[in-house]
Amino acid sequence: MADITRRLGWRHLRGAPTAHIRHHRSGKLLHDGPGLSFWFRALTAALSEVPVDDRELAMTFHARTSDFQDVAVQATVTYRISDPALASARLDFSVDPDTGVWRGAPLEQLGTLLTETAQQHALAVLARTPLASALVDGVTAVRERIAAGLGTEPRLPATGIEVVAVRVMALRPEPEVERALRTPAREQIQQEADKATYERRAVAVERERAIAENELDSQIELARREEQLVDQRGTNARREAEEHAAADGVRAEAEATRTVRLADAEAARSVRLARAEAEGSREVGDARAYAQAAWLRVHADVDVATLHALTGTRLAENLPNIDSVTISPDVLTGLLARLGAGGGEAGA
Repeated sequence: MADITRRLGWRHLRGAPTAHIRHHRSGKLLHDGPGLSFWFRALTAALSEVPVDDRELAMTFHARTSDFQDVAVQATVTYRISDPALASARLDFSVDPDTGVWRGAPLEQLGTLLTETAQQHALAVLARTPLASALVDGVTAVRERIAAGLGTEPRLPATGIEVVAVRVMALRPEPEVERALRTPAREQIQQEADKATYERRAVAVERERAIAENELDSQIELARREEQLVDQRGTNARREAEEHAAADGVRAEAEATRTVRLADAEAARSVRLARAEAEGSREVGDARAYAQAAWLRVHADVDVATLHALTGTRLAENLPNIDSVTISPDVLTGLLARLGAGGGEAGA
């Protein structure tokens, strides 16, 4: 929109670099070009402002495929007005000399023209394409067809319009159809996910089995080594017991030999002692017998009285010592009686 200011019945217009200004007065073109700035009178001036920058036109329309499925097409057309003089002659780009606002809606007319032309070509290509193919390759096909159709549309050059680019963002079916189409893909993805999960679980189970087998092998190897250790310990114990037994046997044999030797020596000594004792006893017996015989021979030639005297003497020698003797009357009486009896017998 042009910037217009008022000064004492005059107007001053200042245009933007992207706006092409055309100023007519009494049918004559006084100013023509982008980014102009000039004074004019509102009652005699005819002004038009044509934008010459690139503009984006977003459009959304519905189409039907060959299998009678509705799809929504989202596209954007980039265009510019390459001939402002021709465009201002075909479309109403005139502006109010007091406000600088377009009197009509030229860009809406231009947008309608581009949208209807693009929709016509898009409908033509989608009407011969099934839904599945349209969803897969339809974006490229529709874009190429719209670009070709707009390039060959005679009304656009005649209006001074140049199409710069065409973009098709999406082709979307109805929500119910889209959900139905997504179901097989989702099922396929779910199946692949389940397969991946099962494979991951299978790998995990296989790894756990391998770990368990390794642990079992380790336990078996450990048990085998423990068995070997027990056998070796038993062998060592048996060998040690045999060595101890052999040592005990040697010690016992040596002890037995020493005991036998000691016994033999003791027996020999006992025999010698016995023999010596026997010999001594025999000699003592012989001496006693000889002495007794000699004593008997001596006493055989002695009379009885002498023998009695010797006997009394020997008896007196063998009697114990008597310090005092107490003789009671009874004893004395008896003794005297016996003496008297003895004297009588002697006298008889």
